Amino acid sequence: MNELVNIENKILVIRGQQVMLDRDLADLYGVETKRLNEAVKRNKERFPEQFCFNLNKNETLELVANCDRFETLKHSSSYPYAFTEQGVAMLSAILRSETAIKVSIDIMNAFVAMRRFLMNNSKIFTEIDSIKQHMIEADVHQKISDQRIDTLFSLMDKYKIEDKQGIFFQGQIFDAFSKFQQLIQSAKKEIILIDNYIDLTVLDRLTKKQKGVKVTIYTKSDTPISQLEEKKFNSQYPTLDLKFTSTMHDRFLIIDNTEIYHVGASLKDLGKKCFGFTKLEDSKIMIKAVLDAV
Repeated sequence: MNELVNIENKILVIRGQQVMLDRDLADLYGVETKRLNEAVKRNKERFPEQFCFNLNKNETLELVANCDRFETLKHSSSYPYAFTEQGVAMLSAILRSETAIKVSIDIMNAFVAMRRFLMNNSKIFTEIDSIKQHMIEADVHQKISDQRIDTLFSLMDKYKIEDKQGIFFQGQIFDAFSKFQQLIQSAKKEIILIDNYIDLTVLDRLTKKQKGVKVTIYTKSDTPISQLEEKKFNSQYPTLDLKFTSTMHDRFLIIDNTEIYHVGASLKDLGKKCFGFTKLEDSKIMIKAVLDAV
């Protein structure tokens, strides 16, 4: 978690895009900035402008003014390169080291977390912009301005949004996978999955659960998961209990018998087509109703 926060702190917004600078990436990958940029230049055709771009003089000076850690750029004769999320993914392909692959996965998770944070808190950011504009127009005294900003950020700390519903569009395979991986890893005691269309990919995702968490899956009797595969799973990741039902159509995910999610797609198809999910209210009542029906 600390590593993820460290990476998130290095994600900047430049030209309206979330990016990371070459020197920060080089530091994470454990290589020299010069070597990283040389690798990019050798593979120039893989890095169009939407993947990687060179900051201009004004952008560099603004960076130096706002971030102390870039002070050395003030007198540099060359300007840094910025890499978008796609550019970071491409870097792992050309660097080809085990460290680069691992770090790139951490960075992609950080980009996803930042994107989700910005999306979930867009209302707060709009309020911030509105308050700033009002302060400029009204020429509010600096002390009052500071008080309002402090109050707003206190509200932001309180405004911790948990995703209760959402839509993943076709192609958002990584985002959908990350969301449900988060739900699976949040379970401390038990996961109950009701899904008529499971396959081995679903079991693979369940291997990321916490140690000791029990898994119960209700699915149709002609499931492609064999008893032998269930046994192999239990030998490494106990305990899985595969049960059969013919009464359910929709998919449900129950976490620790306290949270229940209605899921519009099988866990094996996340992101392949547009689907939505919803955290149901009155959880205890809903969980009892669903388990009674199954």
